[in-house]
Amino acid sequence: MKQLKQFFVRHFITAPISFGSWIYFILGAGMNFYVATGLLLAIYAGSSFSIKQIQIASDLKQLRMTRSEFNHIKKQISEAKLKLKRLNGLYGQVRSIQAFRQLHEMNTLSRKILNIVRTNPSKFYHVEKFFYAHLDSAVELTSKYAMLVNQPLKDTELRIALNNTRETLNDVNKQLEQDLRSALSTDIEQLQLEIDFVDATMKRNKPLLEMKGDPHNDGK
Repeated sequence: MKQLKQFFVRHFITAPISFGSWIYFILGAGMNFYVATGLLLAIYAGSSFSIKQIQIASDLKQLRMTRSEFNHIKKQISEAKLKLKRLNGLYGQVRSIQAFRQLHEMNTLSRKILNIVRTNPSKFYHVEKFFYAHLDSAVELTSKYAMLVNQPLKDTELRIALNNTRETLNDVNKQLEQDLRSALSTDIEQLQLEIDFVDATMKRNKPLLEMKGDPHNDGK
């Protein structure tokens, strides 16, 4: 949402400047139409890029993060999106309802974690294992399960391998749940602090409210 807002702000500022300059180049300076249009595009691109850099610098200041850290997190998010896309592509390859439900849970948890980090990049450091290991495990193990379950052979060894893979996927699912808790931990702490503050404020004001509503005082 913030990125979309910044996009519109950039173009809201850049558009009148660029087209105003274009009109001046043609009517005021008497420039050739094509030359003026070339300058229009150059001003538009340059202004948009400059404003975007200012917006990024402002965001980095708020996040207390360096540009290299920010770029690294963006790269990890992009790579995670590709892994998640690969995980989504496995829906049609699992055969059982249990496996489908398990895949759906992993997909849902992963998308929630990814959205949280995309909204607040500083959350990345709470869920680094998700990006570096847990999502990879989910994709690789689900791919392995899909490959095994589609084999024509159904001997004892294959059944044992399938069962072991399902159990390991359950462990991965628990890891993803823990990752989501870690991503939400600071928000939960902040919410609890706000609740405690409201409770304390209400308790402080309660005696005053009781005094104002005391019927004995009204009778006097």
